[in-house]
Amino acid sequence: MRILLVDDEIELTEPLIRLLTREGYKIDAAYDGVNGCVLALSGDYDMLILDWMLPGKSGLEICQELRRQGKNTPVLFLTAKDTLDDRVQGLDAGADDYLVKPFELRELLARVRALLRRSLTIQVQDTLTRRLIVADLELDIENQVAYRQGRVIELSEKESQLLQYFMENAGQLLTHAQIMENLWTLDEQPSSNVIAALIRLLRRKIELPGETQLINTVYGKGYRFGS
Repeated sequence: MRILLVDDEIELTEPLIRLLTREGYKIDAAYDGVNGCVLALSGDYDMLILDWMLPGKSGLEICQELRRQGKNTPVLFLTAKDTLDDRVQGLDAGADDYLVKPFELRELLARVRALLRRSLTIQVQDTLTRRLIVADLELDIENQVAYRQGRVIELSEKESQLLQYFMENAGQLLTHAQIMENLWTLDEQPSSNVIAALIRLLRRKIELPGETQLINTVYGKGYRFGS
């Protein structure tokens, strides 16, 4: 998942970039409002984290411009402005959430996860033909078939179960233990190598060269599904 961070405080942006990268997100950064606005409007981001006060153009103006152009990318404001009027102004400009400086990094991560979960397109159709849709990938659960960019992807039973689990929990960090618990019974309990091999096979089928990566490895922790 791609996040744009726009903040002119280097002492804040550098640790934030390291933290978000460790969590498996792809981060672009800008340090002024003009460049931040150009990136926000031209880039394909899953979320924006904007400082309110920026040189050149404020975070509020970037958010307003984004909404005027019909872009619904989630926006989280980081700001020292903490009055009720400030909060109302930010939300009226189209922001989705608001975090007052100084803040705890774990709270920022929780808000990022919540906004990304909310923004992912996950649809479940009628119970007879249940389908999940995340980004440009669609899974027909009953028939163990996926569709992406016009191609039909035949899946094994375990591949289909794994993909369903990923799509139903899109945006969330899933550990090896959670995947094992949801795909195998206590009597089966495969090794972690089996999980890695299954994920490798699934990636080959749903992520062809040139397509956006959907299964993202969070090293030392597990996997997060989403563009």
